[in-house]
Amino acid sequence: MNHAQLSEKIQALPPDKQAEIFDFVDFLVSRHTVAKQQKIADGEWTRAEFSQMAMSQAMRGMEEEPPLYTLDDLKERWQ
Repeated sequence: MNHAQLSEKIQALPPDKQAEIFDFVDFLVSRHTVAKQQKIADGEWTRAEFSQMAMSQAMRGMEEEPPLYTLDDLKERWQ
């Protein structure tokens, strides 16, 4: 549907329904504006990115460490 078709459909509606459409469009515009303002600026970390980086930094080098305990060290096994 293009702008002309949309405009024709809106003009065919009663004035109160047209007002509802305009209110809804204003709502969408305001929601979109808020979403754009909340986007993270370039160079800043999102919470998920920071969490992932922190975990990878904490685990860094652990792959090369020998295990502290083996299965032989267990006194009881969970079943």
